[in-house]
Amino acid sequence: MSELTSPTDQRDADTIVDIKNTYKISKVDWQGDPCVPEEYAWGGLGCSPSINNSNTRVTSLNLSVSRLTGRIATSFSQLTELESLDLSGNDLTGEVPEFLVELPNLRILNLSGNKLTGSIPKGLKDKSDLDMRLDDNPGLCLTDPCKKHKFVIPLIASASALLAVVILVSLGMWVFKMKGLKVKFTKHESSKLRKRAFSYSIVLDITNNLQNLIGEGGFGKVYLGTLKNDNTQVAVKLLSPSSVQGDKEFRSEVELLMVVHHRHLVSLIGYCEKRGARALIYEYMANGDLRRHLSGNHGDSLKWNDRLQIALDAACGLDYLHNGCKPAIVHRDLKTTNILLDENMEAKIADFGLSRAFANDIDSHVSTRPAGTIGYLDPEFQNSGNLTKGSDIYSFEIILLELITGKPAAKRRADNTLTLLLHWVTPKVESKDIQSIVDPRLQGQYNVDSAWKFLDIAVSCTAPSAVQRPDITQVVVELRDCLGMEIRMGRTSDNPNSSSSMDMSTGQFDSQLSALSAR
Repeated sequence: MSELTSPTDQRDADTIVDIKNTYKISKVDWQGDPCVPEEYAWGGLGCSPSINNSNTRVTSLNLSVSRLTGRIATSFSQLTELESLDLSGNDLTGEVPEFLVELPNLRILNLSGNKLTGSIPKGLKDKSDLDMRLDDNPGLCLTDPCKKHKFVIPLIASASALLAVVILVSLGMWVFKMKGLKVKFTKHESSKLRKRAFSYSIVLDITNNLQNLIGEGGFGKVYLGTLKNDNTQVAVKLLSPSSVQGDKEFRSEVELLMVVHHRHLVSLIGYCEKRGARALIYEYMANGDLRRHLSGNHGDSLKWNDRLQIALDAACGLDYLHNGCKPAIVHRDLKTTNILLDENMEAKIADFGLSRAFANDIDSHVSTRPAGTIGYLDPEFQNSGNLTKGSDIYSFEIILLELITGKPAAKRRADNTLTLLLHWVTPKVESKDIQSIVDPRLQGQYNVDSAWKFLDIAVSCTAPSAVQRPDITQVVVELRDCLGMEIRMGRTSDNPNSSSSMDMSTGQFDSQLSALSAR
Protein backbone atom coordinates (compact mmCIF):
# COMPACT_ATOMS: atom_id res chain seq x y z
CA MET A 1 0.00 0.00 0.00
CA SER A 2 1.27 3.47 -0.91
CA GLU A 3 2.22 5.80 1.88
CA LEU A 4 -0.34 8.51 2.60
CA THR A 5 1.19 11.89 1.87
CA SER A 6 -1.83 14.13 1.33
CA PRO A 7 -4.50 15.28 3.79
CA THR A 8 -7.88 13.58 3.95
CA ASP A 9 -10.32 14.63 1.26
CA GLN A 10 -12.33 17.53 2.71
CA ARG A 11 -15.67 15.84 2.02
CA ASP A 12 -14.59 12.68 3.81
CA ALA A 13 -13.09 14.64 6.72
CA ASP A 14 -16.30 16.67 7.16
CA THR A 15 -18.41 13.51 6.94
CA ILE A 16 -16.39 11.67 9.58
CA VAL A 17 -16.67 14.68 11.89
CA ASP A 18 -20.43 14.74 11.26
CA ILE A 19 -20.67 11.03 12.15
CA LYS A 20 -18.59 11.71 15.27
CA ASN A 21 -20.97 14.47 16.35
CA THR A 22 -24.15 12.55 15.43
CA TYR A 23 -23.28 9.57 17.60
CA LYS A 24 -21.30 11.56 20.19
CA ILE A 25 -18.24 9.39 19.64
CA SER A 26 -15.57 10.20 22.21
CA LYS A 27 -12.60 8.16 21.02
CA VAL A 28 -9.38 9.70 22.35
CA ASP A 29 -7.57 9.40 19.02
CA TRP A 30 -10.34 10.97 16.94
CA GLN A 31 -8.56 14.35 16.64
CA GLY A 32 -6.83 16.16 13.81
CA ASP A 33 -6.68 14.81 10.26
CA PRO A 34 -8.59 11.48 10.15
CA CYS A 35 -6.06 9.68 7.92
CA VAL A 36 -2.72 11.48 7.95
CA PRO A 37 -0.11 10.78 9.21
CA GLU A 38 -0.81 7.04 9.09
CA GLU A 39 0.45 6.27 12.59
CA TYR A 40 -1.99 8.83 14.00
CA ALA A 41 -4.98 7.82 11.85
CA TRP A 42 -8.29 7.71 13.70
CA GLY A 43 -9.06 4.32 15.21
CA GLY A 44 -11.31 2.19 13.02
CA LEU A 45 -10.56 4.12 9.82
CA GLY A 46 -8.84 2.68 6.77
CA CYS A 47 -7.54 5.14 4.20
CA SER A 48 -5.98 5.00 0.75
CA PRO A 49 -4.54 7.52 -1.73
CA SER A 50 -7.11 8.69 -4.23
CA ILE A 51 -6.65 7.70 -7.86
CA ASN A 52 -8.46 10.76 -9.20
CA ASN A 53 -6.95 13.50 -7.05
CA SER A 54 -4.15 14.20 -4.59
CA ASN A 55 -6.23 13.76 -1.44
CA THR A 56 -6.52 10.70 0.79
CA ARG A 57 -9.92 8.95 0.91
CA VAL A 58 -11.61 6.92 3.65
CA THR A 59 -12.06 3.36 2.35
CA SER A 60 -13.10 1.46 5.48
CA LEU A 61 -14.85 2.35 8.71
CA ASN A 62 -15.16 0.05 11.73
CA LEU A 63 -17.44 1.35 14.49
CA SER A 64 -18.32 -2.04 15.94
CA VAL A 65 -19.16 -2.12 19.66
CA SER A 66 -19.04 1.69 19.85
CA ARG A 67 -22.34 2.24 21.70
CA LEU A 68 -24.02 3.77 18.67
CA THR A 69 -27.74 4.44 19.08
CA GLY A 70 -30.52 5.67 16.81
CA ARG A 71 -30.85 5.19 13.08
CA ILE A 72 -28.04 4.69 10.57
CA ALA A 73 -27.16 8.29 9.67
CA THR A 74 -27.34 9.49 6.07
CA SER A 75 -23.82 10.86 6.51
CA PHE A 76 -22.43 7.40 5.67
CA SER A 77 -23.69 7.87 2.10
CA GLN A 78 -21.14 10.67 1.62
CA LEU A 79 -18.18 8.28 2.01
CA THR A 80 -18.26 7.39 -1.67
CA GLU A 81 -14.95 5.48 -1.64
CA LEU A 82 -16.03 3.24 1.25
CA GLU A 83 -15.31 -0.45 0.65
CA SER A 84 -16.02 -1.81 4.14
CA LEU A 85 -18.49 -0.61 6.79
CA ASP A 86 -18.77 -2.38 10.15
CA LEU A 87 -21.49 -1.14 12.52
CA SER A 88 -21.96 -4.44 14.36
CA GLY A 89 -22.55 -4.84 18.09
CA ASN A 90 -24.34 -1.53 18.65
CA ASP A 91 -27.92 -0.47 19.44
CA LEU A 92 -28.88 0.90 16.03
CA THR A 93 -32.61 0.94 15.27
CA GLY A 94 -34.87 1.53 12.29
CA GLU A 95 -34.63 -0.02 8.84
CA VAL A 96 -31.54 -0.80 6.78
CA PRO A 97 -31.37 2.40 4.68
CA GLU A 98 -31.67 2.44 0.90
CA PHE A 99 -28.80 4.91 0.53
CA LEU A 100 -26.28 2.15 1.31
CA VAL A 101 -27.06 0.80 -2.18
CA GLU A 102 -25.58 4.00 -3.62
CA LEU A 103 -22.08 3.36 -2.23
CA PRO A 104 -20.42 2.15 -5.46
CA ASN A 105 -17.38 0.48 -3.89
CA LEU A 106 -18.98 -1.15 -0.85
CA ARG A 107 -17.91 -4.81 -0.60
CA ILE A 108 -18.36 -5.59 3.11
CA LEU A 109 -21.35 -4.48 5.20
CA ASN A 110 -21.64 -5.75 8.78
CA LEU A 111 -24.81 -4.69 10.59
CA SER A 112 -25.09 -7.74 12.87
CA GLY A 113 -25.90 -7.45 16.56
CA ASN A 114 -28.16 -4.38 16.40
CA LYS A 115 -31.91 -3.73 16.73
CA LEU A 116 -32.73 -3.12 13.09
CA THR A 117 -36.23 -3.82 11.80
CA GLY A 118 -38.14 -4.11 8.53
CA SER A 119 -36.98 -5.61 5.26
CA ILE A 120 -33.64 -5.51 3.47
CA PRO A 121 -33.43 -3.11 0.49
CA LYS A 122 -33.63 -5.05 -2.77
CA GLY A 123 -30.63 -3.19 -4.16
CA LEU A 124 -28.42 -4.54 -1.37
CA LYS A 125 -29.62 -8.11 -1.86
CA ASP A 126 -28.99 -7.84 -5.60
CA LYS A 127 -25.33 -6.84 -5.15
CA SER A 128 -23.59 -10.14 -5.86
CA ASP A 129 -20.19 -8.84 -4.77
CA LEU A 130 -21.39 -7.57 -1.38
CA ASP A 131 -20.57 -9.56 1.77
CA MET A 132 -23.51 -8.54 4.00
CA ARG A 133 -23.89 -9.66 7.62
CA LEU A 134 -27.24 -9.03 9.27
CA ASP A 135 -27.64 -11.75 11.92
CA ASP A 136 -28.74 -11.02 15.50
CA ASN A 137 -31.25 -8.33 14.51
CA PRO A 138 -34.47 -9.96 15.93
CA GLY A 139 -36.83 -7.53 14.20
CA LEU A 140 -35.16 -7.69 10.79
CA CYS A 141 -36.89 -9.66 8.02
CA LEU A 142 -34.28 -11.78 6.25
CA THR A 143 -36.63 -13.47 3.77
CA ASP A 144 -38.21 -12.27 0.56
CA PRO A 145 -41.15 -11.92 0.71
CA CYS A 146 -41.06 -11.25 4.42
CA LYS A 147 -42.40 -14.25 6.36
CA LYS A 148 -40.79 -14.26 9.75
CA HIS A 149 -41.36 -17.96 10.49
CA LYS A 150 -40.09 -19.36 7.22
CA PHE A 151 -36.42 -19.93 6.47
CA VAL A 152 -35.33 -17.48 9.17
CA ILE A 153 -33.40 -19.99 11.27
CA PRO A 154 -31.47 -21.54 8.35
CA LEU A 155 -30.55 -18.10 7.06
CA ILE A 156 -29.37 -16.96 10.45
CA ALA A 157 -27.41 -20.16 10.89
CA SER A 158 -25.72 -19.80 7.50
CA ALA A 159 -25.06 -16.13 8.17
CA SER A 160 -23.54 -17.06 11.53
CA ALA A 161 -21.33 -19.66 9.87
CA LEU A 162 -20.26 -17.13 7.27
CA LEU A 163 -19.57 -14.61 10.03
CA ALA A 164 -17.36 -17.14 11.85
CA VAL A 165 -15.36 -17.78 8.68
CA VAL A 166 -14.98 -14.07 8.02
CA ILE A 167 -13.87 -13.45 11.59
CA LEU A 168 -11.17 -16.10 11.27
CA VAL A 169 -10.00 -14.68 7.95
CA SER A 170 -10.11 -11.12 9.30
CA LEU A 171 -8.17 -12.18 12.39
CA GLY A 172 -5.49 -13.75 10.22
CA MET A 173 -5.27 -10.62 8.06
CA TRP A 174 -5.13 -8.43 11.18
CA VAL A 175 -2.25 -10.45 12.66
CA PHE A 176 -0.40 -10.28 9.36
CA LYS A 177 -1.04 -6.55 9.12
CA MET A 178 0.13 -5.90 12.66
CA LYS A 179 3.35 -7.82 12.02
CA GLY A 180 3.93 -5.76 8.91
CA LEU A 181 3.23 -2.55 10.78
CA LYS A 182 5.61 -3.52 13.55
CA VAL A 183 8.47 -4.03 11.11
CA LYS A 184 7.62 -0.87 9.25
CA PHE A 185 7.38 1.24 12.40
CA THR A 186 10.65 -0.10 13.80
CA LYS A 187 12.34 0.85 10.57
CA HIS A 188 10.87 4.33 10.35
CA GLU A 189 10.06 5.29 13.94
CA SER A 190 12.53 8.19 13.88
CA SER A 191 11.40 9.55 10.52
CA LYS A 192 7.61 9.83 10.54
CA LEU A 193 7.86 13.33 9.09
CA ARG A 194 9.43 12.12 5.84
CA LYS A 195 6.04 11.42 4.37
CA ARG A 196 5.56 15.03 3.33
CA ALA A 197 9.17 16.02 2.98
CA PHE A 198 10.24 18.04 -0.06
CA SER A 199 13.86 18.36 -1.08
CA TYR A 200 15.18 21.87 -1.56
CA SER A 201 15.63 21.16 -5.26
CA ILE A 202 11.90 20.38 -5.51
CA VAL A 203 11.09 23.60 -3.64
CA LEU A 204 13.12 25.51 -6.23
CA ASP A 205 11.44 23.57 -9.03
CA ILE A 206 7.86 24.21 -7.93
CA THR A 207 8.56 27.92 -7.33
CA ASN A 208 10.48 28.36 -10.61
CA ASN A 209 13.64 29.24 -8.66
CA LEU A 210 11.77 31.53 -6.24
CA GLN A 211 10.57 33.83 -9.01
CA ASN A 212 7.09 34.82 -7.82
CA LEU A 213 7.23 36.59 -4.45
CA ILE A 214 3.73 37.03 -2.99
CA GLY A 215 4.45 37.95 0.64
CA GLU A 216 7.08 38.80 3.20
CA GLY A 217 7.33 39.03 6.98
CA GLY A 218 9.63 38.61 9.95
CA PHE A 219 9.69 34.84 9.34
CA GLY A 220 10.91 35.20 5.75
CA LYS A 221 9.35 35.28 2.28
CA VAL A 222 6.38 33.55 0.65
CA TYR A 223 6.47 32.40 -2.98
CA LEU A 224 3.78 31.15 -5.33
CA GLY A 225 4.46 27.65 -6.58
CA THR A 226 2.86 24.89 -8.63
CA LEU A 227 3.02 21.16 -7.89
CA LYS A 228 4.15 19.37 -11.02
CA ASN A 229 2.06 16.23 -10.58
CA ASP A 230 -1.37 17.90 -10.67
CA ASN A 231 -0.70 21.63 -11.27
CA THR A 232 -2.03 22.54 -7.82
CA GLN A 233 -0.99 26.04 -6.80
CA VAL A 234 0.75 26.31 -3.44
CA ALA A 235 2.25 28.99 -1.20
CA VAL A 236 5.83 28.25 -0.15
CA LYS A 237 6.93 29.99 3.05
CA LEU A 238 10.73 30.04 3.09
CA LEU A 239 12.02 30.85 6.56
CA SER A 240 14.96 33.21 6.68
CA PRO A 241 18.12 32.24 8.62
CA SER A 242 17.35 35.08 11.05
CA SER A 243 13.88 33.72 11.85
CA VAL A 244 13.15 33.23 15.55
CA GLN A 245 12.16 29.64 14.84
CA GLY A 246 14.86 27.12 15.61
CA ASP A 247 15.01 23.54 14.35
CA LYS A 248 13.08 22.20 17.34
CA GLU A 249 10.33 24.82 17.00
CA PHE A 250 10.12 24.22 13.27
CA ARG A 251 9.68 20.47 13.67
CA SER A 252 7.08 21.02 16.40
CA GLU A 253 5.13 23.26 14.05
CA VAL A 254 5.28 20.70 11.25
CA GLU A 255 4.07 17.93 13.57
CA LEU A 256 1.21 20.13 14.73
CA LEU A 257 0.15 21.10 11.22
CA MET A 258 0.22 17.49 10.03
CA VAL A 259 -2.56 16.44 12.42
CA VAL A 260 -4.67 19.62 12.50
CA HIS A 261 -7.28 19.50 9.74
CA HIS A 262 -10.34 21.73 9.30
CA ARG A 263 -12.01 23.47 6.38
CA HIS A 264 -11.37 26.87 7.99
CA LEU A 265 -7.67 26.30 8.67
CA VAL A 266 -5.07 26.65 5.92
CA SER A 267 -3.77 23.14 5.13
CA LEU A 268 -0.11 22.13 5.16
CA ILE A 269 0.84 20.23 2.01
CA GLY A 270 4.51 19.63 2.76
CA TYR A 271 7.73 20.97 4.21
CA CYS A 272 11.45 21.16 3.55
CA GLU A 273 14.06 20.84 6.27
CA LYS A 274 17.56 20.76 4.93
CA ARG A 275 20.74 22.44 6.11
CA GLY A 276 20.32 26.14 5.57
CA ALA A 277 16.79 25.78 4.21
CA ARG A 278 13.48 25.44 6.03
CA ALA A 279 10.21 25.83 4.17
CA LEU A 280 6.51 25.17 4.67
CA ILE A 281 4.30 24.42 1.67
CA TYR A 282 0.66 25.44 2.17
CA GLU A 283 -2.47 25.43 0.06
CA TYR A 284 -2.62 28.65 -1.96
CA MET A 285 -5.28 31.16 -0.95
CA ALA A 286 -6.09 33.06 -4.12
CA ASN A 287 -7.73 36.13 -2.57
CA GLY A 288 -4.98 36.94 -0.10
CA ASP A 289 -5.45 38.18 3.44
CA LEU A 290 -8.44 39.89 5.02
CA ARG A 291 -6.52 43.07 5.87
CA ARG A 292 -5.90 43.75 2.18
CA HIS A 293 -9.64 43.64 1.50
CA LEU A 294 -10.37 46.00 4.39
CA SER A 295 -7.64 48.41 3.42
CA GLY A 296 -8.52 51.70 1.80
CA ASN A 297 -6.10 50.83 -1.00
CA HIS A 298 -8.21 47.87 -2.11
CA GLY A 299 -10.65 48.69 -4.87
CA ASP A 300 -13.76 46.72 -3.96
CA SER A 301 -14.79 46.98 -0.33
CA LEU A 302 -16.25 43.83 1.21
CA LYS A 303 -20.04 43.83 1.39
CA TRP A 304 -21.74 43.47 4.77
CA ASN A 305 -22.92 39.90 4.21
CA ASP A 306 -19.41 38.92 3.14
CA ARG A 307 -17.98 40.38 6.35
CA LEU A 308 -20.45 38.43 8.48
CA GLN A 309 -19.63 35.18 6.65
CA ILE A 310 -15.87 35.73 6.96
CA ALA A 311 -16.25 36.35 10.69
CA LEU A 312 -18.24 33.11 11.06
CA ASP A 313 -15.72 31.12 8.99
CA ALA A 314 -12.80 32.33 11.11
CA ALA A 315 -14.70 31.70 14.35
CA CYS A 316 -15.39 28.10 13.27
CA GLY A 317 -11.68 27.59 12.61
CA LEU A 318 -10.78 28.99 16.02
CA ASP A 319 -13.48 26.87 17.67
CA TYR A 320 -11.82 23.78 16.22
CA LEU A 321 -8.42 24.81 17.61
CA HIS A 322 -9.81 25.58 21.06
CA ASN A 323 -12.45 22.88 21.49
CA GLY A 324 -12.06 20.37 18.67
CA CYS A 325 -8.41 19.54 19.38
CA LYS A 326 -7.20 17.60 22.40
CA PRO A 327 -5.06 19.11 23.76
CA ALA A 328 -6.44 22.53 22.90
CA ILE A 329 -4.41 24.79 20.62
CA VAL A 330 -3.97 28.52 21.25
CA HIS A 331 -3.03 30.39 18.09
CA ARG A 332 -1.35 33.32 19.87
CA ASP A 333 -1.16 35.65 16.85
CA LEU A 334 -4.65 36.12 15.45
CA LYS A 335 -4.95 39.15 13.17
CA THR A 336 -6.53 40.07 9.84
CA THR A 337 -3.30 39.35 7.95
CA ASN A 338 -3.54 35.77 9.26
CA ILE A 339 -7.11 35.34 7.97
CA LEU A 340 -6.76 34.22 4.35
CA LEU A 341 -9.45 33.98 1.66
CA ASP A 342 -9.64 31.33 -1.05
CA GLU A 343 -11.02 31.70 -4.56
CA ASN A 344 -14.57 31.48 -3.18
CA MET A 345 -13.87 34.07 -0.46
CA GLU A 346 -14.06 31.35 2.19
CA ALA A 347 -11.95 32.38 5.18
CA LYS A 348 -9.26 30.21 6.77
CA ILE A 349 -6.91 30.86 9.68
CA ALA A 350 -3.21 30.73 8.82
CA ASP A 351 0.23 31.02 10.42
CA PHE A 352 0.63 28.63 13.32
CA GLY A 353 4.21 29.79 13.92
CA LEU A 354 3.42 30.85 17.47
CA SER A 355 0.79 28.21 18.27
CA ARG A 356 0.99 26.13 21.42
CA ALA A 357 -0.90 23.00 22.43
CA PHE A 358 -1.82 22.54 26.07
CA ALA A 359 -2.33 19.26 27.91
CA ASN A 360 -5.52 20.38 29.64
CA ASP A 361 -7.62 23.43 30.40
CA ILE A 362 -5.98 23.87 33.80
CA ASP A 363 -2.57 24.24 32.16
CA SER A 364 -3.90 26.14 29.15
CA HIS A 365 -1.51 29.05 29.41
CA VAL A 366 2.11 29.60 28.53
CA SER A 367 4.71 32.02 29.84
CA THR A 368 7.14 32.67 27.05
CA ARG A 369 8.80 35.32 24.91
CA PRO A 370 6.50 38.12 23.71
CA ALA A 371 4.06 36.92 21.06
CA GLY A 372 1.31 38.48 19.03
CA THR A 373 0.97 41.83 17.32
CA ILE A 374 0.42 45.36 18.61
CA GLY A 375 -3.27 46.21 18.60
CA TYR A 376 -4.31 42.58 19.08
CA LEU A 377 -2.46 41.80 22.31
CA ASP A 378 -4.52 40.80 25.31
CA PRO A 379 -3.98 43.40 28.10
CA GLU A 380 -4.04 40.58 30.64
CA PHE A 381 -1.09 38.95 28.86
CA GLN A 382 0.88 42.19 29.10
CA ASN A 383 0.39 42.12 32.86
CA SER A 384 0.78 38.39 33.58
CA GLY A 385 2.76 37.04 30.65
CA ASN A 386 0.22 34.22 30.28
CA LEU A 387 -1.40 33.50 26.92
CA THR A 388 -4.69 31.57 27.06
CA LYS A 389 -7.72 30.79 24.94
CA GLY A 390 -9.05 34.07 26.27
CA SER A 391 -6.11 35.85 24.66
CA ASP A 392 -7.20 34.49 21.30
CA ILE A 393 -10.76 35.64 22.03
CA TYR A 394 -9.50 39.17 22.67
CA SER A 395 -7.55 39.17 19.39
CA PHE A 396 -10.58 37.83 17.55
CA GLU A 397 -12.66 40.68 18.97
CA ILE A 398 -10.27 43.16 17.38
CA ILE A 399 -10.70 41.33 14.06
CA LEU A 400 -14.48 41.75 14.40
CA LEU A 401 -14.00 45.46 15.04
CA GLU A 402 -11.85 45.71 11.91
CA LEU A 403 -14.58 44.00 9.92
CA ILE A 404 -17.27 46.42 11.07
CA THR A 405 -15.17 49.61 10.88
CA GLY A 406 -12.73 48.83 8.07
CA LYS A 407 -10.00 50.41 10.20
CA PRO A 408 -6.70 48.72 11.19
CA ALA A 409 -6.15 47.43 14.72
CA ALA A 410 -3.48 50.06 15.34
CA LYS A 411 -2.43 53.14 13.41
CA ARG A 412 0.59 55.38 13.93
CA ARG A 413 -0.01 59.11 13.72
CA ALA A 414 2.26 61.69 12.17
CA ASP A 415 3.69 62.49 15.62
CA ASN A 416 4.62 58.79 15.97
CA THR A 417 1.97 58.10 18.64
CA LEU A 418 -0.14 54.99 18.28
CA THR A 419 -3.94 54.93 18.07
CA LEU A 420 -5.61 51.63 18.94
CA LEU A 421 -8.88 50.72 17.26
CA LEU A 422 -10.46 49.63 20.54
CA HIS A 423 -9.74 53.03 22.10
CA TRP A 424 -11.27 54.75 19.07
CA VAL A 425 -14.46 52.70 19.02
CA THR A 426 -15.23 52.59 22.78
CA PRO A 427 -16.66 56.14 23.18
CA LYS A 428 -18.72 55.70 20.02
CA VAL A 429 -20.25 52.50 21.42
CA GLU A 430 -21.08 54.33 24.64
CA SER A 431 -22.82 57.10 22.67
CA LYS A 432 -24.66 54.48 20.56
CA ASP A 433 -23.44 56.11 17.34
CA ILE A 434 -23.55 53.10 15.01
CA GLN A 435 -23.30 55.14 11.82
CA SER A 436 -19.96 56.62 12.83
CA ILE A 437 -18.65 53.11 13.65
CA VAL A 438 -19.63 51.15 10.52
CA ASP A 439 -17.23 51.36 7.56
CA PRO A 440 -18.46 54.34 5.46
CA ARG A 441 -17.49 52.45 2.27
CA LEU A 442 -20.55 50.28 2.87
CA GLN A 443 -22.61 53.40 2.08
CA GLY A 444 -25.35 52.35 4.45
CA GLN A 445 -25.88 49.02 2.71
CA TYR A 446 -26.36 46.94 5.87
CA ASN A 447 -29.06 46.08 8.37
CA VAL A 448 -28.63 48.13 11.53
CA ASP A 449 -29.98 45.40 13.81
CA SER A 450 -27.36 42.93 12.62
CA ALA A 451 -24.68 45.65 12.85
CA TRP A 452 -25.56 46.30 16.50
CA LYS A 453 -25.58 42.58 17.26
CA PHE A 454 -22.23 42.15 15.52
CA LEU A 455 -20.78 45.01 17.57
CA ASP A 456 -22.28 43.55 20.74
CA ILE A 457 -20.51 40.24 20.03
CA ALA A 458 -17.22 42.08 19.58
CA VAL A 459 -17.61 44.14 22.76
CA SER A 460 -18.43 41.00 24.79
CA CYS A 461 -14.93 39.70 24.06
CA THR A 462 -13.12 42.65 25.69
CA ALA A 463 -13.70 41.90 29.37
CA PRO A 464 -10.60 42.80 31.45
CA SER A 465 -10.10 39.19 32.56
CA ALA A 466 -9.87 36.29 30.13
CA VAL A 467 -12.16 34.12 32.27
CA GLN A 468 -14.94 36.69 31.81
CA ARG A 469 -14.82 36.45 28.03
CA PRO A 470 -17.13 34.07 26.15
CA ASP A 471 -15.92 30.76 24.79
CA ILE A 472 -15.47 30.80 21.03
CA THR A 473 -18.28 28.22 20.69
CA GLN A 474 -20.67 30.82 22.09
CA VAL A 475 -19.26 33.41 19.66
CA VAL A 476 -19.92 31.01 16.77
CA VAL A 477 -23.55 30.64 17.83
CA GLU A 478 -23.99 34.42 18.13
CA LEU A 479 -22.38 35.05 14.72
CA ARG A 480 -24.67 32.46 13.12
CA ASP A 481 -27.64 34.29 14.64
CA CYS A 482 -26.27 37.58 13.36
CA LEU A 483 -25.90 36.26 9.80
CA GLY A 484 -29.31 34.63 10.05
CA MET A 485 -30.81 37.96 11.12
CA GLU A 486 -29.38 39.62 8.03
CA ILE A 487 -30.76 36.88 5.79
CA ARG A 488 -34.20 36.87 7.45
CA MET A 489 -34.50 40.62 7.08
CA GLY A 490 -33.82 40.20 3.37
CA ARG A 491 -31.20 42.89 3.57
CA THR A 492 -28.63 42.31 0.85
CA SER A 493 -26.00 44.80 -0.15
CA ASP A 494 -28.44 46.16 -2.77
CA ASN A 495 -31.10 47.24 -0.25
CA PRO A 496 -31.14 50.67 1.39
CA ASN A 497 -30.92 51.23 5.13
CA SER A 498 -34.01 51.77 7.24
CA SER A 499 -34.41 54.53 9.82
CA SER A 500 -37.15 52.59 11.61
CA SER A 501 -34.78 49.67 11.95
CA MET A 502 -32.18 52.02 13.37
CA ASP A 503 -34.56 53.45 15.96
CA MET A 504 -35.65 50.03 17.12
CA SER A 505 -32.08 48.79 17.33
CA THR A 506 -30.89 51.76 19.34
CA GLY A 507 -33.66 51.20 21.88
CA GLN A 508 -32.88 47.53 22.17
CA PHE A 509 -29.20 48.19 22.58
CA ASP A 510 -29.66 50.25 25.79
CA SER A 511 -30.16 47.14 27.91
CA GLN A 512 -27.27 45.36 26.16
CA LEU A 513 -24.92 48.25 26.84
CA SER A 514 -25.96 48.38 30.49
CA ALA A 515 -25.20 44.70 30.86
CA LEU A 516 -21.80 45.13 29.26
CA SER A 517 -20.98 48.11 31.50
CA ALA A 518 -21.94 46.12 34.60
CA ARG A 519 -19.42 43.34 33.91
